[in-house]
Amino acid sequence: MGVPRDMARLFELTALGGDVFVADSPSVGRSRLFGGQVAGQALRAACRTADGRPPHSLHAYFIRPGAPEEPLRFEVARTRDGRSFSTRHVTASQGGKPILELIASFHEPEDGFDWQAPGPSGTPAPEDLPEHWTPPGFSRHPDGFEVRVVDPPDEDGFPVPQPFWIRTDRPVGDDPALHACLLAYLSDMGMVSSARAPGSPKRLVTAVTLDHAMWFHRPPRADRWLLFSAGPVTNHGARGLARGTLHTADGTLVASIAQEALLRPAAR
Repeated sequence: MGVPRDMARLFELTALGGDVFVADSPSVGRSRLFGGQVAGQALRAACRTADGRPPHSLHAYFIRPGAPEEPLRFEVARTRDGRSFSTRHVTASQGGKPILELIASFHEPEDGFDWQAPGPSGTPAPEDLPEHWTPPGFSRHPDGFEVRVVDPPDEDGFPVPQPFWIRTDRPVGDDPALHACLLAYLSDMGMVSSARAPGSPKRLVTAVTLDHAMWFHRPPRADRWLLFSAGPVTNHGARGLARGTLHTADGTLVASIAQEALLRPAAR
């Protein structure tokens, strides 16, 4: 079976030559583009120039909000190709103005130690959790993801309750680059709300991503259950930092995430 229809369209980039690509940005009920979409598509553009090397990290800065229904242009600069690593710089733009800058690094697979800190414990398996509830914000994503939350939300359904299980709702093939891009997409889900300080006001005038970083520790599979756990690290002024992890059902750490968000509270 192929990639889910709507998700496939997101990652179908058209090459214009000279390491320049364009992609669609369909509207899914948001007033601005979802940051994970732009980052995932930018990573896809970088992967198209990396000669099959898998990505091991990305660092992105969100400069301007993106507009739905307006094509995205991705310009890739081949910063370096070494014996073991490749580096790519991607600028995503709309209307001639950059909306995201992303640097991705790619690592030729090689042997080494395989160790990780202990993963989460005591978390119910996804099969033991109800299927009917979807976090409200997740309805504004393309069809193709299945989500199961571990803890029930509060009466407002906000913030997105962490941790939660997530996967694509059908197999997506064996292209490792596509799986990495799908993980980059979903790595932004719920991260802004996870950066809020405990006990801080729910209503915010501004709640947007400033920058986003991700490390791929092991080859990911986006079509198998992943436990997404995230929480706040610090808040100061109008900025908050959250860290997150993605673990497989057997506790293997697949990826780590860090995100800083702009969090401006509403006037009292």
